[in-house]
Amino acid sequence: MATIRRFQPNDLLRFNAVNVDKLTETYNLGFYYTYLTQHPDIQVVVTSPSDQVIAYMLSKIEGPVPHHHGHLSAVTVAPTHRRLGLAARLLASLEATCESPTVRATFVDLYVRVGNAVAIDMYRRFGYVAHRVIRGYYTGGEERRGRGDALDMRKGLAWGRPPVEMEGGDVHARELFLSL
Repeated sequence: MATIRRFQPNDLLRFNAVNVDKLTETYNLGFYYTYLTQHPDIQVVVTSPSDQVIAYMLSKIEGPVPHHHGHLSAVTVAPTHRRLGLAARLLASLEATCESPTVRATFVDLYVRVGNAVAIDMYRRFGYVAHRVIRGYYTGGEERRGRGDALDMRKGLAWGRPPVEMEGGDVHARELFLSL
């Protein structure tokens, strides 16, 4: 039986088997440590009975109150443990945190590569809709031919209104980062 628990710093040394496919983003250690220090209560890992890390989620609550929202930065499941409902359990835990009376977030959003049809389909099954396309979001040589574009997907929560498909239109990553 799998166990969900808080992500600990030493888990960063044990999760390589989870980040093995080409569509999984692997970040630098500083990125992970920022999440672990600034949002420690909502970073989780899933471990196997033998205590191997088989999935994890990085997320945060961002934006000004009362319009803040949850942001899913990564949900990743080891290939050997996919299609067992682990991603759904992780997303449900983030959504429950965001809907709690102490947080009252209006929605949860995430960015996914426009070419990652498997992930987009999974998020749609979980109730997320495409809000907008962010041109040039991903770097590393894939910005040509549109492969560096991200789809901003959102799911409305009890404290907000349901998002409308492609309501946010089409923006370039430069515009997004300049507005922060």
